Parts: sequence; C-alpha cells; structure tokens
Amino acid sequence: MSAADGRRAAAAGPLSPQGLDRIQRFWDAANYLTVAQIYLQDNPLLREPLRPEHVKPRLLGHWGTSPGLSLIYVHLNRLITERDADVIYLAGPGHGGPALVGLAYLEGTYTEVYPEVTRDAGGMRLLCRRFSTPGGVPSHVSVQTPGSIHEGGELGYVLSHAFGAAFDNPELVVAAVVGDGEAESGPLAGAWRGTAFLNPVRDGAVLPILHLNGYKISGPAILGRESDDTIRAFLQGNGYEAHFVAGDDPAQVHQAFAATLDACYDRIRTIQDSARRLGLRERPRWPAIVLRTPKGWTGPKEVDGRPAAGTFRSHQVPMTDTRTNPAHLALLEQWLRSYRPERLFDDGGRLIPELAGLAPHGDRRMSANPHTNGGRVLVDLDIPNFRDYAIDVDPKQPAVIRQESTRQLGKMLRDIYARNAGAANFRLFCPDETNSNRLGNVFEVENRCFVGPTLDIDDHLSPDGRVMEVLSEHLCEGWLEAYTLTGRHGLFATYEAFAMVAASMVVQHAKWLQEAVNLPWRAPVPSLNILLTSTCWRNDHNGFSHQGPGLIDVMLSKRGTVTRIYLPPDANCLLSVADHCLRSRNYVNLIVQDKQPQLQYLDMDQAIEHCAKGASIWHRASNDDGAEPDVVLGCAGDIPTMETVAAAAYLRKHVPDLRVRVVNVVNLMRLFPAQLHPHGSTEQEFVEWFTADKPVVFAFHGYQRAIHEIVHGQPDVDRIHVRGFNEQGTTTTPFQMVAMNEMSRFHLAAEAIRRTPRLRDRAAPLLAECDARIAGAAAYAREHFEDQPEIRDWTWTE
Repeated sequence: MSAADGRRAAAAGPLSPQGLDRIQRFWDAANYLTVAQIYLQDNPLLREPLRPEHVKPRLLGHWGTSPGLSLIYVHLNRLITERDADVIYLAGPGHGGPALVGLAYLEGTYTEVYPEVTRDAGGMRLLCRRFSTPGGVPSHVSVQTPGSIHEGGELGYVLSHAFGAAFDNPELVVAAVVGDGEAESGPLAGAWRGTAFLNPVRDGAVLPILHLNGYKISGPAILGRESDDTIRAFLQGNGYEAHFVAGDDPAQVHQAFAATLDACYDRIRTIQDSARRLGLRERPRWPAIVLRTPKGWTGPKEVDGRPAAGTFRSHQVPMTDTRTNPAHLALLEQWLRSYRPERLFDDGGRLIPELAGLAPHGDRRMSANPHTNGGRVLVDLDIPNFRDYAIDVDPKQPAVIRQESTRQLGKMLRDIYARNAGAANFRLFCPDETNSNRLGNVFEVENRCFVGPTLDIDDHLSPDGRVMEVLSEHLCEGWLEAYTLTGRHGLFATYEAFAMVAASMVVQHAKWLQEAVNLPWRAPVPSLNILLTSTCWRNDHNGFSHQGPGLIDVMLSKRGTVTRIYLPPDANCLLSVADHCLRSRNYVNLIVQDKQPQLQYLDMDQAIEHCAKGASIWHRASNDDGAEPDVVLGCAGDIPTMETVAAAAYLRKHVPDLRVRVVNVVNLMRLFPAQLHPHGSTEQEFVEWFTADKPVVFAFHGYQRAIHEIVHGQPDVDRIHVRGFNEQGTTTTPFQMVAMNEMSRFHLAAEAIRRTPRLRDRAAPLLAECDARIAGAAAYAREHFEDQPEIRDWTWTE
C-alpha cells in the first residue's frame, strides 16, 4: 500500500486523525512493553544505548500473537469509554501473557494490585524483571494477571469459558479471542455451539474474535489457510454472522477494526433489546469477527536473512542470542526504538496523560472488571436445610432399606433453584443425564436450556431453562469453571468414567485456584463441585467402556489446599457433603456417589457427625466391643461399604471369635498424614481407627494404588491390603463386577482370614468356603443372568 493509499485508508473510518494517532501510540506502548518484558532486565526505556547486560540471560515468552491481542484490547477500550460498555477480555492465545500484563500496567490496575510495580521507570524495570523469571509471574495470561479468568495455557477452552461468564450476566459482553491454532482443538470446535444456550433476554453476549495470524509454533494453522468464504460458511453453520478485518497497514486495520467493532456491538444490543422488549422468537445469529493480521506484526521483518514477521519464526522469541550476537542486539534495539518510546512515556517513565486518558476508569477497565475477580460480585447461595431431605434410617436397624441416594440430592437441588430464582446464580451442568443420574426433581421448578425450536413432545425444554444439558463434558466443565470464577454457583454431574474427558480442565482449574489463594487481591470464589455418578461398580449393564474411576487419581495428584474428594456411603451423608461443598470457596470438590438403589446406613445425626469427622469406626458393624481387634475392615465408597459390611456380617457368622473392626472413610483426604494435607489425620487418629499394627483389609471405590499412595507415612502401612477396581469389567451383574475385581464380601472375608495370624491353623476350610461362595455366585449369574437372591437382596441382620 502506498503512502497516499494509507492516508486515504486512515481517513476512511470512524476514527478521527487525532483519535487514530492516539490509538496507534497506545498500541505502540503496549507492543513496546511486550518486547521489553520478554527481553529486558534493565534500561527499560532505552535512556542509554542497549548493552548485553541489559538483556535477560534466559528469554521466555511469546511475541507472535501479542500485537494482535493488544490491538483488540485497545479498540475494546475505545468501545467501553464511548458506550459505557461492560466488557471482559479472554485471551485464548494465552501465550500472549506479556501483552495483557503490559496493558494492565498501562491501565494502572497492575500497580493497584502490585504496589511495588510503580508507574514510572523503576516500576517498568521491575515489571520487566518479574516477567518469566524466578519468583516472578508466568508467561501466560495467568491468575496473577489482573482481569484474567482464562489462562490459555492449555488450548481449547476460551469459548466455553466465555459463555460460562456470560450466562446470567445480562449487561456483560465477553470478548473471546480465539487463536487459529486453538481453533484446531476438539473442545474449541464444540464450544462454538454455545449459541444454542445463550438467551439474549437474561444472558450477556459473547463476541468471538477469531485471530488468524497464519501459523502455529512451526507450521501453518488450518483456518489461517482457508478462504474467507469457507470461514464464513463455518461460522454461519455455528450460528454466527461473520465480519472480516484484514491487513498489515496499521492505519487501515485500526479504522476497519473500529468500524467492525462498532457494528458488532450495535448488533449485540439490537438482539438483546429486541428480545427483552418483544420476547425471544428465534435463535439470533450473533456477530463474530475474523481478524487477519501478520504473526509478530511490527516485529523484525528479517532475522539472519530469513523472514521473521508474518511467519512461524515470530511465534516465540525472534532473536534468542542477543547477549552474545552484536547484530541481534542491534536489531533488538532498532525494534524497540521503532515504537518511539519517547513519544509514549514522560521523563519519569509514566505513560503520557494524552494516552493514559484512553483507558476506561475504575471498574470499567477490563483489567479491573469485578466479573474477573468473581468474589467481589458473589452473592451467597440460599441453601435449604439439607436435613429436610433425610432418609429415615433406624439407627438400631441400619442397612435394611434401599433408596436412590442421588434422588435425595435432586430434591435439594430443586429447592436451591427455587430459592435462588431471583438471584439467578445457580446452574446444574450435565451431559444429557440429569434424569439418568436421578436428579430429575429439578424439573419440577426448572427447565433444560435450549435456545431454538421446541416441539410439543419436548420434555421441560425452554430458552429460559437453567439446567444445562449438552453432550460435551468439555462444555459442562468449562461453563461451570467460568460461572464460578465470575461469582456464581453450580454443580457438574456426569457419568464417572466420562469425567475423564474433561480431566485436564479440572487439573487446570485446580492449578488456577492453587495460585489464586496466594493472591490477597483475588477474592474467594465458589468452589467447583463435581458429582460423579453412574459409577464403575454399577455400570454392570453398560460394560467396560463405562467403568473407570480415574478422576480420583487425577485429583489426588493436586495440592491439598484446593482439592477435596468425598465418597459418601449413603444418601444422608451425600446431603451433608453436598451442603458443605456448595457453601465452600476456592476448592475443587469431587463427590462420588452412585445413582442406583443402595443400602442406607446412618440416620441424619449420625451422618452429620460422620461427615464432620471424615472417617469413623462403625461400631454396629464391628464386633471388637471397643477393644483391640484382630483385623480392621476399612472402606471408602458406597459399593465398597456394602461389601465391607456384608463381609463383617459373614465373618461374625462363620468365624464368631474373630474380632473385626469396621472403619468407613467419607473424606478420602483424612487418610493422608496431617503434614501432607489440611484434612489429613494425625498418627493418633490413624491408630484410633486402624490400630498401630493389626492387619487392615481396605475396600476402595477406585484403583488400589491410590490408597497406598495416600497412607504413605502413616504407621506400618505394609499391613494395609487394598482391594479396589483393578481394571476388570464387562457387561455383567452387580455382584460379578465386585467379584471380578476381587472386592466382593467373600474376597474381603477371605483376605481378613488370611491376614489374621491366629487363624492360620484353621484357615484352609474357611478360605475354601469363601471360594465356594464366589464360584457359586458366578455359576448362578451365568445360569440366571442375575445375582443370587441372598446376595442381591442382602440386608443387615444381627
């Protein structure tokens, strides 16, 4: 483009010449700070010639995506100031961390939360020295970055987070920048369909900005090579109206992007105003922007004779040896000075007032928007008394009635919806399984959300619904993550095996919370609550593909400051645990409870006491009379509890002189040594439960290795023998599932006999009887396709 063409383009748009110049210079300041953070440890304003010692010894960070991220941010700021818009910014290409850190610094928010990073030359030097250095801040748009609820380190989640933030936030606009590399990921591909759940009457808006700079780390991005027509068709098929902006001349791109952003915002408000005045008649076609700009725009065009800007070579650090290569050091100085920092910052290193005035004020700054620090806007959940949903269990005659435990929780969730209808701050997220998981009572007061055509035969389906059913664990998890990070409450319920689809998302959220608790300016947010039901032990009808308790192991690997795992044995314990989790802050709570009818053991008072302790001796199932037992039967999980209690009853009948203690664990973290987890047990507590030296046979819901890992450091752990899911499964009967994994009541009884030294002389016939019972049960199941009645219908008898 010629200079004359550039001047004509600069004049063709909503920005005045003065406005264009100010936006250009603010963008220059953002780009300058981005490069400075990546490269410099001293001389941040180039007040003297650049020398090798001014450059960091290790160069970390990503330049390529940063200019595009900053350009979008600067223009959103103009929109906010001119329209008083309420906007937050989610950077899918999270590697552009230095851009968002620099912008938060230019807006003043960074100094407000980190007062030592002052808005002057000294503060700028510290800003550079903090970026990607030991004791500093990470290179992503991490939890330490003001205004961030999305790190972008693991790609694919920006749109699901954007929609989760927009739900029930009617005035909020969530600008979600999607990188062209990120657009290749599976979770992102599914997330485009969020438009089918966004209700313009009561929700905010999501403005996707597909930033196509052409390359990933070393090769082309798929969408970067596609034509506009192909991309338009793709977006239209997902419910969007595509707006394209492309170019490499800054003046032309500024004007085009400004005009496009104005048009998109107008369209968003038109959609919302119409729906709010006239009602929602059909699913709207929301605007989306496709921005094509060069990767590493404004950076070095060539390095060592090879193209840099506009290629994959600008993805990270264009020149990596500037301390030892004089030519590269000179190129770095030339690059930095091309932004003319003397026109951007005053003699003291402060952004000049003319440019500082471009940023919004107070909470309107995207780096200070309260929705990105959700604890600031949090409204407590109005939770009914969970005791009102108790199952009536006779403490003198436990384990004789069977009921679906999760159905009791569904009744409680129903009333949570009703009591919080005005606040509109609770949602249940579930992959099309709400009824299947016995939570269907919520439909007495709430509908499934679907913004689209409905039929007379549809069941509780409405655009106004707040039960979020979508066949994507990624979307359920991502929506809930952002919903909680913006100060609202919820529960993600899913089949246990398929929670692993979103396991890495849970991990990333736990990491986020782990860092957030160390930042005083981050207000506590509602916990991320996950209910795993349709569990491995009772997916005997679905088969091996549905049998997998792996998320427990994933969660055990995370820091104890944020992770909790609960395995309630019955409904009353589930209600007590759920009440605690829904009231908690800054945790990832994992609750594991099957949906099938199961024995009920504790009345509500007993359940509350048991859950408060996290683990306790079940004296009614024990026969040690408070003395030292011969063997301890431990258990964690609903089916392991049933098999353990049944094993204790079997031993009481067949080996009446064997003193057995039964210990049930509802809070799995109680098994950790106290020094390793906040909920861990002291040595004294552990010994009170499991004795100091007696054999322990432990039936566990998940993989055996997890218990061995948890109890490491407790007294004499070699005596603990764990039975659990050992990756044996198929379509079979409930009892055959536990038998296949050697966790049946007869396997547990046999192990107790085998591990008790004083029974050694008479163990053989006792063990043979256990083997015979196992074989008989298997033969009966093969013949009758169900379990023996005495096993299937077993209840506790004295």
